Amino acid sequence: MMELVSRLAREPWTDRPECVHPVLSAVARAVHDHSTSEGRHALLPLAPRFIDTSCVGFESSARLVALCASTALAGSELTGDERRRLAAAHQTALHLLGTQQSPGGAARWWLKLPVTWSEPFYRTFVATEQAAEAVAVTARTANGDRDVRLRSLLKLCLRSQGAVRPSPSCSTPAQKSWS
Repeated sequence: MMELVSRLAREPWTDRPECVHPVLSAVARAVHDHSTSEGRHALLPLAPRFIDTSCVGFESSARLVALCASTALAGSELTGDERRRLAAAHQTALHLLGTQQSPGGAARWWLKLPVTWSEPFYRTFVATEQAAEAVAVTARTANGDRDVRLRSLLKLCLRSQGAVRPSPSCSTPAQKSWS
């Protein structure tokens, strides 16, 4: 799916297009990987919405992690380790969003780094891994409606990034696929 986005955005062929927020891209790859063939096909119309979602700052990354982690934590079949990791990820995301006092897990040490180091580290490494794990857990615990739940989660993530329709810079074929 991200390869299609890279083509629509006229970027080099890659599954990590620069025009897409790295955490959103990680969520999309995980949703794609955990969907059935029919589910993957149903994701294609969402491709134009990913264009121009890339931005810096803790808020976007934290919002995506909080959304994915809370969705995964709502599942009933989590292992103890999964529940602890996802709860810590959720707690850190809420802290970064300003709604919680203290960060969870290992974030206590890397959040003390200067913002110029800690924000890219969170956006590129920490948040992408946490969001991808949350998607994998959601897929595993989503019994018979896995494709529907994963697609809904991806749509929520897109909406949280403000991606509701293709941007004007989107190519004509991408705009036609939106209709």
